[in-house]
Amino acid sequence: MAGKKDLRIRSKAISEGVNRVPNRAMLRAVGFTDEDFKKPMIGVASTWSEVTPCNMHINDLAANAKRGVRESGGAPLIFNTITVSDGISMGHEGMLFSLPSRETIADSIEIVSGAERFDGLVAVGGCDKNTPASLMAIGRLNIPAVYVYGGTIQPGELDGKKVDIVTAFEAVGQYHDGRMTDEQLHKVECSVCPGPGACGGMYTANTMAAAAEAMGMSLPGSSSTPAISPAKAAECAAAGRQVLTLLERDIYQETS
Repeated sequence: MAGKKDLRIRSKAISEGVNRVPNRAMLRAVGFTDEDFKKPMIGVASTWSEVTPCNMHINDLAANAKRGVRESGGAPLIFNTITVSDGISMGHEGMLFSLPSRETIADSIEIVSGAERFDGLVAVGGCDKNTPASLMAIGRLNIPAVYVYGGTIQPGELDGKKVDIVTAFEAVGQYHDGRMTDEQLHKVECSVCPGPGACGGMYTANTMAAAAEAMGMSLPGSSSTPAISPAKAAECAAAGRQVLTLLERDIYQETS
């Protein structure tokens, strides 16, 4: 790192010294080389899960963030955490588990980032609890970090009209009021969620994403870029690059 600023603000505890031979040996098993130990280690927190469309695409987004980190001279490592869907868990006993999941997600991101001595972090979330949990973890860690919102779902189509999850909630009311048949209700159910992305309405996922962007925790435009847009993948790579810029400029979440 001669002639350049050493960006290993925490990972140097692993990268340097005879006593850390065993630590480095384990990282070599996951692909690290001599050159990687000279670079800042950047964690990429992926909230990928198949339990909800909000997060089913996030593995690919995390891979793009990893690429951005590597292209900018960092040594990236992807790790995972849990996801609970408010939309699926609501209306029954499962809802008791949704709010506590936020604390578990935040704790898990903080635990991995602290234990591995990451120098920076990119967190990619989707469903309702992922965004606030990622922001909580970033605030606690106080290392250079960027949050990426996984993006909202595309609208579905039914009888020539655009439909979304709000349509489904409204359809339940119409059905109970006798204004919709079983067949019509089933068509709505099968049409409103056509693929990856968070619920198509201003519920917690989209509102928290907008708040994160307004607070400067995400890149500009993050809250409004759809999940399947090529721009979302590009944003993830840009977030990976941005973390290295934050490291270079000593920009953290807290200021003294």
